[in-house]
Amino acid sequence: MTTTASVLQSASVPQSSTRAAKRWQIDASHSSVGFSVRHMMITNVKGEFEKLEGEISYDPKQPEAAKVSASIDVSSVSTREEKRDAHLRSADFFDAEQFPKITFQSRRTTRKGSSLEVAGDLSIHGTTREVVLTVTDLTDEHADPWGNLRIGASATTKVKRSDFGMRWNGALEAGGVLVGDEVTIQIEVSLVRIK
Repeated sequence: MTTTASVLQSASVPQSSTRAAKRWQIDASHSSVGFSVRHMMITNVKGEFEKLEGEISYDPKQPEAAKVSASIDVSSVSTREEKRDAHLRSADFFDAEQFPKITFQSRRTTRKGSSLEVAGDLSIHGTTREVVLTVTDLTDEHADPWGNLRIGASATTKVKRSDFGMRWNGALEAGGVLVGDEVTIQIEVSLVRIK
């Protein structure tokens, strides 16, 4: 049986302009967008956004034609500490009232061995920057107990929050800052075929 990984590694697959890519919807209840950031120069604090939605156009035989469109509800941020979550939703960070959504719209997809690199526009806090998602663990299609076809994937990237206008911080007496600038983003998605 041909696996998704072996298809991605094959360079002999011809591209066809007439082939229609399959459409997949993010199953939010089985997907997650997590992040981690350095706290007090000591440890990484992790959190996630609990509400997301989106659609992906993807054909394993033409992975370079993949397209991604997704959005995240900023108010759904959770770090398991309500005061910290409220601060993250405030104007010091995401400013959820003025900028309620984080969005990603892909521009191009490139094959890298058994993985994909999806470059696109990430919009946070009213600022848009191009980022590259490294997509791994692409699964083959599987039927669930209700007759839906599913695939799954993982993705990671790193961004600087200052690039998106989030510069709030506090100086530590011993040197350094309270919150790191670099943020690691980890994504796990379960996708359901749109019939």
